[in-house]
Amino acid sequence: MPTELVLRPGVASDAAALALVHLEARAAAPMPPSVHPELEVRAWLSGRLTTDEVWVAEYAGRVAGYARLTDAWLDDLYVAPGDARRGIGSALLDLAKSRRPGGFCLWVFESNAPARAFYARHGLVELERTDGSANEEKAPDLRLAWPGEDPVAFLRGLADEVEEQLADLLARRAALARALRAATGPC
Repeated sequence: MPTELVLRPGVASDAAALALVHLEARAAAPMPPSVHPELEVRAWLSGRLTTDEVWVAEYAGRVAGYARLTDAWLDDLYVAPGDARRGIGSALLDLAKSRRPGGFCLWVFESNAPARAFYARHGLVELERTDGSANEEKAPDLRLAWPGEDPVAFLRGLADEVEEQLADLLARRAALARALRAATGPC
């Protein structure tokens, strides 16, 4: 970690600087453009400072990056383009790992090869690929995970979540089949 790098919790007064890092990093990355205008991004990030765990990376006295965590997700990790390759992203990712030792997931666009390579170098594994139909940008993406200190427990937990979702879907399907049979009457 560079000696000029300071990691600290984000505060409300960081909102403008974080939004700038977010917007510049997205614009410089090989990923789809944001579907939200700049003012919307600024307001959204400002609100996240009060609801999510946000960590700010200061390099040489200025905001150079940030990471935003929820209980099970690393939702954002952005580094200002001018501060790339200084270990800031690695330091933020290491911090996220220490804050979520049980593991976490994240999404990355398929087109963002540098980010995918970065996460692979840091031990994250690919869990799934999508066609992008569920994200706002409608661009293919990948769900990655850092499986934490106990990868088997982490992956079993994810499998259990899928089992619960599958059971809910099957119950809904059975209810719809009963309703269909009742609507069509006896054959």
